Formats: sequence, structure tokens, C-alpha cells
Amino acid sequence: MPIRRAAEHEPIARVLPMLSVPHLDREFDYLVSAEQSDDAQPGVRVRVRFHGRLVDAFVLERRSETDHVGQLGWLDRVISAEPVLNPEIRRLVDAVAARYAGTRPDVLRLAIPPRHAGAEKAQADPPLLPVIDPVDPAGWARYGGGEGFLAALRDGRAARAVWQALPGEQWCDRIADAAAAAVSGGYGVLAVVPDQRDIDALWQAATTRIDPAAVVALSAGLGPSARYRRWLAALRGHARLVIGTRSAVFAPVERLGLVIVWDDGDDTLAEPRAPYPHAREVAMLRAHQLRCAAVIGGYSRTAESQALVQSGWAHDLVASRPLVRAAAPRVLALDDEGYAEERDPAARSARLPSLALRAARAALDNGAPVLIQVPRRGYVPSVACARCRTIARCRHCMGPLSLSERDAAGAVCRWCGRMDTALRCRRCGSDAIRAVVVGARRTAEEMGRAFPGTTVITSAGDAVHTEIEPGPALVVATPGAEPHVPGGYGAALLLDSWALLGRQDLRAAEDTLRRWMAVAAQVRPRGDGGVVAVVAESAIPTVQALIKWDPVGHAEAELAARSEVALPPCVHMAAVDGSSDAVSALLEHAELPEDADQLGPVDLPPGVRRPPATEPGEPVIRMLVRVPKDEGLGLAASLRHAIAIASARRDQEAVRVQIDPLHIG
Repeated sequence: MPIRRAAEHEPIARVLPMLSVPHLDREFDYLVSAEQSDDAQPGVRVRVRFHGRLVDAFVLERRSETDHVGQLGWLDRVISAEPVLNPEIRRLVDAVAARYAGTRPDVLRLAIPPRHAGAEKAQADPPLLPVIDPVDPAGWARYGGGEGFLAALRDGRAARAVWQALPGEQWCDRIADAAAAAVSGGYGVLAVVPDQRDIDALWQAATTRIDPAAVVALSAGLGPSARYRRWLAALRGHARLVIGTRSAVFAPVERLGLVIVWDDGDDTLAEPRAPYPHAREVAMLRAHQLRCAAVIGGYSRTAESQALVQSGWAHDLVASRPLVRAAAPRVLALDDEGYAEERDPAARSARLPSLALRAARAALDNGAPVLIQVPRRGYVPSVACARCRTIARCRHCMGPLSLSERDAAGAVCRWCGRMDTALRCRRCGSDAIRAVVVGARRTAEEMGRAFPGTTVITSAGDAVHTEIEPGPALVVATPGAEPHVPGGYGAALLLDSWALLGRQDLRAAEDTLRRWMAVAAQVRPRGDGGVVAVVAESAIPTVQALIKWDPVGHAEAELAARSEVALPPCVHMAAVDGSSDAVSALLEHAELPEDADQLGPVDLPPGVRRPPATEPGEPVIRMLVRVPKDEGLGLAASLRHAIAIASARRDQEAVRVQIDPLHIG
């Protein structure tokens, strides 16, 4: 075996191994051979031998000296000479790990996609003039300060705003205008959206203003080669606009001048893998580090976005009230009680008050489609005893029972899949059942009877329609699956509102308003006959916010309510999940801030996934740790240190730690 000779200049590489063990989240020094020296530069992928096995690592820096006592090992090999971990992304990774009490390797797995050798060899020439036409400011001029905002983006100033999109606004066109303004000034743009449908819509709008060669889209649906090739286009400076879902927030956009997050209240923007960062928070961290512009946009507004406005970090970008009233449809709140007293048989069969039914018929008569939003897909996703209203549950696992079709032989458990052909209430013994929640397919069946001869389209689950043709039709959709219609819907009916508003969730009201406004924004203005009928009591504040089209006021009230009871975003909160012994041991090792409050323990809230390390039948608890707003980094640091101690001891069960989880319980 030939003798290795160390590099003459800076023969030591300080690397970060990609290990999943929290207490090994630190740098290690390795010797660089003369043959590896040219390629083993900061940011490249390498392979090192660690405790007898080969692991991947990133080179963080080259050094002339080491503080390690003892003999250093050699770099095994340089996997690729492409410096994929640039200083900007490295700083962001460090900040996200510190913010969310995570490890840098876990964040790096989110930030940098797996390597694909063929993609690295491909070369492309960057477009010389990426902006096709000058940006028309007319769209943004409808918002107070909109034209000045575009000018600030073109000049590279750190303009930060929370944008309240008008009802009926083509949001992708406005984002494309903002992106084109920044690109025309020589800056890169990053746009983060919830799902693939949004990526496709924004791509179509952006490529009419920016050369398609300068725009890349990143999403989980891409294959390894395509994703890595597009990611490299951003790294190498060829892509000036990057559009993607949550993980694209880490994309290495060159000379980043604008970060955009659309619909930040969508659950899909919260990463389900450790350390569970939210794309909005990562985007704001990035904008703060780079001193660049940032926009959070949506038809509604979250309490977190409103907190940014109240703190002065961002400004409101809203239209005047006369413009809002002119663009919004007419909203009617219809009490859902008393269907049995309705004299209209069609109204009873469609589960709609007569007023909503008349609005739907008027829209259909005018040749416009009608959108019906229901909270659940399927036929009857939940049933109960018709006599005592006790929820029907599976005899084997106690899961909820559902009906898959009208003439089903029995009810099917949504948890274990077993069928119960002899339903009988476990409390009163009755064999009569009633629907608790009616799904999209059952609603479509009822609407077909109420409107004979009208086309009924269902968009839910695996059968989602992206767009439908204009014309009279009934469209039954679940939240988030509403198809786009050129020219807008003539009317929208929002059914079973209690299923959204009645959830035991901190964000139930906020999320319900977001879903309603996303539907209402697709309805024609009131001047063109557009009507939205929500089956709910008009006195409910969330319903009032929809009627008045006042998402800002609703967000202000929501933020004030959370401030009174010390809930995020007015404080920082950590959720610690695991067995009772493991959670207690972790909190004993954590040197929590003096102002920290410990809340709990409680059983793991329903619907929350169990920590990966726990046994299936093992009881899991949740402890909440709450600190003031300015103690967030201290809380994360103390929990991060405690996790490392527990990891090093190896005799304690792992726990899951989430900082500011989306759903507290």
C-alpha cells in the first residue's frame, strides 16, 4: 500500500459527519492527502472512517493546525468536488438547528438533496437577460404602497411585508410580478408554496415574465436526478427564481434578494421530520440573515404573520376597504338548525336552507358553476347512534366506523379496516344509525337529487381536479381540492362548518377562516352576482370575519387572545413527547431558563404521531415547556444540550422535542 503524503497547504480538513446521534453533532479533524487537496475544499461531500465504519460528511474548513490530541485519521475519499454547502446555507443550517433544538446533520438532510453524479456533469449556460418584459405595476398598485414595494424590490432594498391578497386576485400573477421586479434588479428570488398545484400555477405565471431557463421548480415529486439537477442550477447561479414546497426554503439561490411564502397557514409547510422546522420561520430567518426582502402572502392571515406586523419587522400590504368590498362576493350566514322544518323537499335532501339553494340555482341559471365545500371526503366518514348520538366505534380497536357507499353491507373501521355487519349501539342497544359527518361523495349524491340534470363533479382524495371548464355545474370538493374555474364560480356553499370550527385545536378558527376565504376568493364579486353561503351562526367571530372580509381583524383578535393565555406566537413553547421516565429524565438534564413554565404531563393528544422510538403499546405522554418570547433560543439550547446528554448515555429512551409545534393539542 503506497504511503500517503499530507497536503502541503492546510493539510487538515475539519468535517461534520452526517451522523444521526445527537451527542456527535460536532466537528472532527482529518488529514488531507496531497492527491485530495485540490478537491477537498470547504462545502464538498467526503467520506470518512468513523468508529470503524465509513460515513458521509461535509468539509467545513481547511486548517493548518488541529486541537485534537492524538493521531488524526485520513479522509477516505472526496465524493464530489462540487461545493454544495456554501457559507450562506451553512449559516442558515446552524440557525435552524439552534432555533428548533435540532442537530445540524438532520437540518442538512432537509437542505441538501442526495447527490446524483449524472446531474453534476451536466452543464447549462445561464440566461443573459432573464426578464422578458418590463414589470407592469398596475396589479400591485391596487394595494397601499404596492408600487413603492415593487421599486424597493428592483433596488434590492429589504422591503418586508405581509400581503393581504384581494378576493379574486390571481395571486400567482402578483408573485410573478414581484419576482420579475427583483430579478430585473439582478437579484435572486425564492418562492415557497404549499403544494404541487401551487407550483404549477406559479410556474405558468412566472415564465410569461421571466425566461423559463432562469426558473426552476423543486418538489418532492421529482426524481433524484431531476431534483438534484435543478438544485444545482440554483447553486451555480443559472436559476434566478426558485419555486418549491417547504424544503425549497433552503435552496442556494445566488444573490438572494427576495423570499416569498404563500399561504403560510397551510399545514404542509410544517416539516414532519426532525427538527420539525416551519418554512415560514426558516424563510424569515434567512431574510434576517441576508438583510433581504420578504413577503408572506395569503387570502387570510395567521397570528404569526400578524405578530411580525405588530413587532415592526414587516409592514401591512393591503388594499383599501372600498376595493375589498367591490372585489368580494356577498357572504350569507345561514343557521344550520331546523332543516327538518324546511318546507322545501329539495332543500331537505341537499342539507341546505332554501336561501342557499336559491343562490345555487340562480348561479346555475346564469351559466356559472357552483362550488360546495365539505370538510370530509368519502361517503359517510363518521356515524353515530340515531337514538342517543353515541359515536359508533369498532369492537376490535375502538376506531371510528364509516360507510363507504349507500347500500354497504356494513360499516368499515377507518383504523383497522374491519367490517361490522351488525351495528348496535354499545350504550343503548339501538341498531339505528345516523351520519355525524357527510362526505364529499354522499354530498354529491344529495346535490344530484336536488338539481336533476345538472353535472356534478367531485374533487377530493385521489380524484382532484385542477381546473374545470366554465359552465353550469355543481362542484363538490374538500378543503384544498377546489378546482380553478376561469371567470370564477357563481356561488359557493360551505357546509358542515361545525366540523371545522368545533375541532379541539388552538388553530381551529384561524384554519377554518383560511379554508373559507380560499373558496370565497374564487367566487365572482358581488357586483357580478357572486354569493357565498356559509351554514353557520352569524354571531361566531370567524363567520363575522368572513362576512366583512376582515382577515386582519381576525388575526389581531386571535393574537390578542393568545397573548392573554400565553400561547404561541406570543411565547415560545416546546412539546416533549415520550415515555414518562424518558421525558422526566430529559427535563432533569435540561437547564431551563428561569422563567420557564412546565405544563403537564398529559396523554399524547389524539391525531399526533407517536415518537419513533416508542413501543406500539407503550403509554406516551406530552410535557409542554413555555418561556417568554425573548427566551426562545435559551429554551432550545437547554433542550438540545439535554438531548445530547441522553444520547451519550445510551441507557435512556429517546424522546421527541418540537419547538413551537403547529398543533399543541
